Amino acid sequence: MGDEQNRHCARTPLALASPSTRNKSAFGRGSSTGSATAHQGAKVTDISRSANASAPRAEAGPGQPSGDSRGRSAGAPSLAAPDPRTPPSSGQRRHRGPLYAALDLGTNNCRLLIARPHDRGFRVLDGFTRIVRLGEGVSVTGRLGDAAMERTMEALRQCRNKLRDHQPTRMRLIATEACRAAENGPAFLARVKSEIGLDLEIVDRRTEAELAVTGCADLIDGETSGALMFDIGGGSSELAWLDFRGGRPRSQGRMSASIRSWQSLPVGVVSIAERFGGVDVTPEVFENMVRYVSEHLRQFRGREKLRQMIGTHPVHLIGTSGTVTTLAGLHLGLERYERQKVDGLWMKRQDVDETMRVLLDMPFERRVAHPCIGKDRADLVLPGCAIFEAIRREWPTERVRVADRGLREGILISLMDADRTTKRFGRYPKGAGNGQ
Repeated sequence: MGDEQNRHCARTPLALASPSTRNKSAFGRGSSTGSATAHQGAKVTDISRSANASAPRAEAGPGQPSGDSRGRSAGAPSLAAPDPRTPPSSGQRRHRGPLYAALDLGTNNCRLLIARPHDRGFRVLDGFTRIVRLGEGVSVTGRLGDAAMERTMEALRQCRNKLRDHQPTRMRLIATEACRAAENGPAFLARVKSEIGLDLEIVDRRTEAELAVTGCADLIDGETSGALMFDIGGGSSELAWLDFRGGRPRSQGRMSASIRSWQSLPVGVVSIAERFGGVDVTPEVFENMVRYVSEHLRQFRGREKLRQMIGTHPVHLIGTSGTVTTLAGLHLGLERYERQKVDGLWMKRQDVDETMRVLLDMPFERRVAHPCIGKDRADLVLPGCAIFEAIRREWPTERVRVADRGLREGILISLMDADRTTKRFGRYPKGAGNGQ
């Protein structure tokens, strides 16, 4: 969300989370910061769909300044038009149901969504996204850098302020590859907890893959026999092969039950850019990137069986990342990024081929100036394309569906469904932990 959303002042002090109070809200209303039932590696909760309105509708594109850019896809709404997600006054929303929050601290971005259940999905009330490049240099030094941590602390303070204002009933705050890989990742999160009051959990790679599947589930073609979902991140990339030949889950929220194989690649747009460069990318450098990623893909369990399935059954790719949303924006010829035109877009194989050729021929200065790329992602988009290209070559399909959604949406769906399930039994189970 834009800076206009930061005008709300905190009404109550933010209590620091502690192990003795993990079942209570850090904001004083009985919420929790994680989820034992709603995702601790293997279990994904139930909801019919993730809601087409699940992510911000009026977000601007990756070409916006870093304070407003979504990084992977889109950033703040235009100030020229009213924001449909602007929350009403606290008095108006008091009796309109609980609020939920999801925070995803990745290698490249810090992202927050605050939402309320709506129909069988949810409606976003507020959000925040900023490119922080927390994982900058981690692939070389093994540690989070001081400047990167300070940028991230400032972004997290703004997230804390939004959470203070909205007082979500339940929330889950996660950190991914940068904090997993860095030697000082846990120490940094301890500092965040001490100084800011946000208690972030480092999720494992399987949980990350399952959350991404949950967040994108309703974009999978209902007539397909399977799909390969990929999430290209800053420091890692997750892949999940969904096989529906034995039956498809009735609920979109249980889609991860159809994961036949998954893999977390230790490569992302930031780490590839640091290894090969992202400014002057010649065709030769690009091919070297693709070959490097392809070596990691050989470890995918069921690699040949997936290829055989693609040859005999309808299977498509579904991609959630700034790479694929940027390609979609370029393919559509957008003068500025428009989420409603990108999220759910189908691209044919030749569409991707042609758009990648345009990007490879585009000088760095033009990438910086392009409204669907921008200076914050100009050096990362071709490394992302190399990861995407390696996946396409390994498992060639005729179509890819573009998803401008992911981990945050998966978290929200999981938390909301956990509460729906609990209500069916009439009460919360004893010993409920974070996110329950």
